Amino acid sequence: MREALKGIHVLDFTRLLPGPLCSMYLADYGADVVKIEDPQMGDYARDMEPMLSGVGALYQLLNRDKRSITLNLGHEEARAAARKLIADADVVLESFRPGVMRKFGLDYETMQELNPRLIYVSLTGYGQTGPYAKKAGHDLNFIGFTGLLHETIHARGKAHAALPAVQIADIGGGALHAVNAVLLALVKRGVSGHGAYLDVAMTDGVLPFMIPPLGYHLAGQESGVATFNPLTGSLACYDVYETKDGQWMALGALEEKFWKRFCEVSGVAPHLPDHWAEDKQTAIREDVSAYFQAHTRAELVDRFAAEDVCLTPVLSIAEAMDDPHMTERAAFWTRPDADAVTEIKNPLLDRASADASFPPARGLHTDEVLRAYGYEDDVLREFRERGII
Repeated sequence: MREALKGIHVLDFTRLLPGPLCSMYLADYGADVVKIEDPQMGDYARDMEPMLSGVGALYQLLNRDKRSITLNLGHEEARAAARKLIADADVVLESFRPGVMRKFGLDYETMQELNPRLIYVSLTGYGQTGPYAKKAGHDLNFIGFTGLLHETIHARGKAHAALPAVQIADIGGGALHAVNAVLLALVKRGVSGHGAYLDVAMTDGVLPFMIPPLGYHLAGQESGVATFNPLTGSLACYDVYETKDGQWMALGALEEKFWKRFCEVSGVAPHLPDHWAEDKQTAIREDVSAYFQAHTRAELVDRFAAEDVCLTPVLSIAEAMDDPHMTERAAFWTRPDADAVTEIKNPLLDRASADASFPPARGLHTDEVLRAYGYEDDVLREFRERGII
């Protein structure tokens, strides 16, 4: 898998989280990824707190195995250089608002005339069409427009402030769908010989996360009988519980066999036949909660270690990094450079790359890349003096 995309050239005009995560995965699979950054600002993530080994932690974790060049696209000379690179590229990834790349003369319609095999990905919050296309937004806005945030706020039938601790739309709705889009387009190009334009909207990408609650909603509309989503804490058998020592346990005993064994081991036996009964949930939750409150997390982990009941501790990040399962799976690894930064592995690769390179300094490879396209050193010096690169 590490050489699956060997020979594929990717130009990444994106910044921050979704686009760089997409291009990092492509780099993990062997693609040559070149970041195109502005000479002044570059990728904003470089300077965002918190810092890790002198660089923004977000940037450190999203940009291994890439090269970086700087181009100030406000200058025609920089746009001309970009056109040369795009004419020779396999994939372009951009995340500007709709119309920005067209303003630079670097839009798909223009570029595919130079390079009919070009795969061009526009990764945005709302997509290239629709009334929200040019609206600004962040992860919270995108999940708000899909019903996901509403389901979170109104879990258990009672409104309460609750924000997801992770970027669902950026990562699951955007970056991973963009990776899929590129891989599918490469397969199709291998058959047809033609490139493709791919409109990847993070809001669209959140919708698959809504399949379970959407099912309950549509079934209720069809039957005229209100339904509840058992995966939002409505059921006492599928919830999180605080322990005696202020830690937490996650109980996911949805199926009868798991709930039965949990009741047998815990002694919460009176509720054995009723774990899905809506009118019994308050009483069940009180007894289950009292059981967890009477034991420490360590005691519970030990007691249920050999039991198949879907009961697990809620780990902190530090604990997850040291967990023996994560260790055996090499979920975290240390990058082999002077900074020795910890990385999260690519889920499709069985181990870290021994020769993975550190995230590049802004513009580190500008001269190297542009020389390959015929730019002489005196021209590069002039460009640098004029703020073009």
